[in-house]
Amino acid sequence: MAITEAVENYLETILILSKVQPDIHAIDICSYLGYSRPTVSVILKKMKDQGLVNVDKDNHITLTDKGKAIAENVYDRHKVISEILMKLGVSKEVALEDACKLEHDLSDESFEALKNFYYHNVLGE
Repeated sequence: MAITEAVENYLETILILSKVQPDIHAIDICSYLGYSRPTVSVILKKMKDQGLVNVDKDNHITLTDKGKAIAENVYDRHKVISEILMKLGVSKEVALEDACKLEHDLSDESFEALKNFYYHNVLGE
């Protein structure tokens, strides 16, 4: 199974949830994404088979190193793109929604250019 936009969204969700709660279960992902339990279970199994997540005996879900690297990349894209859009005057709600769409399709080259521009010219870092 290729790393699809859906898988990236699941990985990003697990990363976000891991920042605010100690244990993540499938039901947490269902609640966050608004998906049914069977849908989440099918994708989790595929992600586990791909080596992107681990599920322990208590059904706690964690990212593997491979899964975490992908999740952090997607999350970084989401943060940077949404911040740029908000700095350009886009409302927070629309910026977050649009960032979610753009984060998956933007080339690495274009994202790095946006990120460098944002950090150097907007934030002055």
